[in-house]
Amino acid sequence: MITTTQPEPTPLHRLVDRAVRAIPTARQAFFGSAVWALAMAASALIGISGLDWETAAKVRQVVVIFALGGALAFPLGLFAAHFMAMGRSRETAIAAAFLAFGLATVAAIGLVFAFDYRTYYAEWHADAGTYVWLLQLTFTTLAALYQFGVLGLRLLFPVGFLALLGVSIWFARLPR
Repeated sequence: MITTTQPEPTPLHRLVDRAVRAIPTARQAFFGSAVWALAMAASALIGISGLDWETAAKVRQVVVIFALGGALAFPLGLFAAHFMAMGRSRETAIAAAFLAFGLATVAAIGLVFAFDYRTYYAEWHADAGTYVWLLQLTFTTLAALYQFGVLGLRLLFPVGFLALLGVSIWFARLPR
C-alpha cells in the first residue's frame, strides 16, 4: 500500500492560516466597537471637562472624533491581539492585547483627527492630484498627527488607559 504524506506547509501558508484564524467574529467586532467607541468618547469628554472648554460644539466634535477612532480601532486591535497571542499564555495575551489595542486606538483616532484637520484646510489647498496638492496633503496630515500626539493623546488618560487595561484582561480570558 502506498501512502502519501502532506508536504510541510510553507511559512507563508502558516502565516496566512494564522491570519485567517485571527479574524474576529462579526459579533465581537460590532459589539466591541460600540463599547470601545463609548469608552474612548467618555475618555475624551472627561479629559476635556477638566480643561474648561467653553464651546460645546468643539467638545462634541472632539468626542465624536474619539468615538469614531475607537470604533475603527477595536476590530483592528482585536485582530492583531488574536494574531499575536494565538496559542500563547494568558500573560502573553494580556501583553499582546495591551499593545494591539493601544496602538490601534492611537492610530485610528489620529487618522480620524487628521481627516478632520485636512477637511478644514482643504479649502486653501491646490487642485487635487497636482504636485503642490500632494505636498500640502502630506504636510497637513503630518502636522495633524503631530498636533494629535501633543494635544490629543492626553485625553486618553486616565479613562482610556483604564479601559485599555480592562480590554486586555477581557481578551486574555477569551479562548485562544
